[in-house]
Amino acid sequence: MVLQRNTEVYIWGWGRAGQQVLVAPSWTIDTITCVVSGEATWKTKIVTPDAGGPYTIQIHSQGQHLELNDVLIGEVWLCSGQSNMQWSARNNVKEIKEILPTINNKNIRLLQVSNIAAQTPQDNIFDQWTECNPTTVESFSAIGYFFADRLHRELDVPIGIINSSWGGTSAEFWTPKEEIAKDPELVQNALLQKPAPRKPYQPGVLWNSMIYPLVHYKIAGVLWYQGEDNTISYSGYDKLIQTMVLSWRSAWNHDFPFYFVQIAPYTYKYKIPNAALLREQQTKTALNLPHAGMVVTTDLVDNIKDIHPQQKKAVAHRLADLALVYPYRREMIDFQSPIYRDYRIENDKMRIFFHHLYGNLHVEGKEIVDLYIAGEDKVFHPADFKLDGKELLVFSKKVNKPAAVRFGFTNTSMPNLFTETGLPVAPFRTDNWNQF
Repeated sequence: MVLQRNTEVYIWGWGRAGQQVLVAPSWTIDTITCVVSGEATWKTKIVTPDAGGPYTIQIHSQGQHLELNDVLIGEVWLCSGQSNMQWSARNNVKEIKEILPTINNKNIRLLQVSNIAAQTPQDNIFDQWTECNPTTVESFSAIGYFFADRLHRELDVPIGIINSSWGGTSAEFWTPKEEIAKDPELVQNALLQKPAPRKPYQPGVLWNSMIYPLVHYKIAGVLWYQGEDNTISYSGYDKLIQTMVLSWRSAWNHDFPFYFVQIAPYTYKYKIPNAALLREQQTKTALNLPHAGMVVTTDLVDNIKDIHPQQKKAVAHRLADLALVYPYRREMIDFQSPIYRDYRIENDKMRIFFHHLYGNLHVEGKEIVDLYIAGEDKVFHPADFKLDGKELLVFSKKVNKPAAVRFGFTNTSMPNLFTETGLPVAPFRTDNWNQF
């Protein structure tokens, strides 16, 4: 396994009530002691050194002896979400399938959490850490592997990556049911999830079995790719995700980074742009949730009729850029997609301002795809534009008094407005009208 470096981590287990447990890591001369509780459980903290290994951890209690071998110290990240996070070489992700025979890195360790749902919080999982090789990576999250590989190359420390994801699941399943029950809107939205083959459908059941058992395991941060299954209840998604993340952070007692992927363009069968409206909620989360960051994927889709885009490596590298800049303090410029900030009306034009933009904007082509402007009549017209450094001027001969701009605000839009570093601008609208 990999333990988080330069911190205090928990080691825990089960034993005979009242007996003393001795824990002796090989990187220190100290032996840590604790006592098994009346519920036959024990838990203790050990201090980890800087990155390195392999080490051993000796555990003794009343004539019983355990030895944990091949323990590395490095960086540990948790991946979670639905199928786009889960997708692997076995799901025909070509980017990883093509390189699978060449993958062999003992300094990357993988923990694949089994898809099991439970009505109550569980104490254990039925899975174990493995070394990174063609056999173990084949069924592992492609995004998780590419993220771990990038971090290992950049940081030159062991990387542990945990994949706890399940295709077709909504965020309610990953949130403690007690937290859902506190909010009537979240309760009503959760009721929209119906039973279906091959997945659970009740709040909290994946939190109970696929996240809660990991809570004491120290992590550097969380990667999240989910939302497609919540397009049915888009209006409450920001509230739901913030509730989920805050509950996870509370359980870990750690305000870890939370980096997530905005859902990709896809031909959802809705009469209104539910996916665009859910992306709008994800943008709110990116702006309002502390220590959060969002990856935009509008340029990484080869087939809008496939809900599983093939390009996972670029998604993983954009997530890795967020991690490298924030917790690991690497210097980069325009490493995340610009997000709409504000506008100003200038006669017959609207000037758009963005967060996270330091260089200039760039258009690939002569026109910006899916850029619209409307007056007070709320009728949208294809818009002309002018780039003014890091600001966007939007106008149309058909709109003398502009009131609103929309950019890429459809389920399938793949617009062509980028940063100079090649990152797509996040879709947005300046209005809150119900006209679609």
